[in-house]
Amino acid sequence: MNFIIKLFLNSLAVVIASLLLSSGVHIEGWGNAVLLAAVLVLLNASVKPLLVFFTLPFTLFTLGLFLLVINASIILIADWILGAGFTVDSFWWALAFSIILSILNSFFEKLVVTKQQPQAQRETQRVGDMQVFDKDGNRIA
Repeated sequence: MNFIIKLFLNSLAVVIASLLLSSGVHIEGWGNAVLLAAVLVLLNASVKPLLVFFTLPFTLFTLGLFLLVINASIILIADWILGAGFTVDSFWWALAFSIILSILNSFFEKLVVTKQQPQAQRETQRVGDMQVFDKDGNRIA
């Protein structure tokens, strides 16, 4: 269920980013947005780690700014895979699209994901007493 929600939010971010950059990034309908989100998930899981590994010297030399080039390249690969349903006019549009998409996805991630406290901290807050735990989380006192 969590994957479906994240895929929907990623699709929403794709549509918003393409509307913001409508003169250079074109997507046709929600179906293509969902398909693009799925393709981006697959590319980010498979191709991006290889690109990051092989371009590590450039990334270190540019203090991480080369990762923006890798993100734009992933967008262009997705453009090539999807064909007519999703088009990007140039590398610079892909770069702007990837930056806006990253910002929107991080914003949506903050809205959806809530951090859960460890069990020991929840028990301490309920009881109100000071409790001491060892490194494995076992209660000592």
